[in-house]
Amino acid sequence: MPAKVISTASAEHYTWGNQCDGWFLVRTPQVNIIEERMPPGTSEARHHHVHARQFFFVLEGELTMEIEHHEFTVRSGEGVEIAPGQSHQAMNRSQAPLRIMVTSQPPSHGDRIDEKL
Repeated sequence: MPAKVISTASAEHYTWGNQCDGWFLVRTPQVNIIEERMPPGTSEARHHHVHARQFFFVLEGELTMEIEHHEFTVRSGEGVEIAPGQSHQAMNRSQAPLRIMVTSQPPSHGDRIDEKL
């Protein structure tokens, strides 16, 4: 496949949760790199992945990440790693939009197990 420049304007888009957006910047059987946008006050369901290791990197805004019942505040220019099997939940508790880059290896779609509160 020839090299190409990719952005949210040209990447495959999907929606999730409550008005959240995702763009597949890299989508292969080995790895996914996704840019996500979370409006203020949104969150995902607590879950874990059986195989996927993930890295969440904040591009803009402030991410609250709950990992194994411990909360972490991740700011622009910072990231947090989630190991396979670790329960986690991404939240935007701020009043500003949140933009994050999520790398999953192997891809996390189809590898997710939602957890009850």
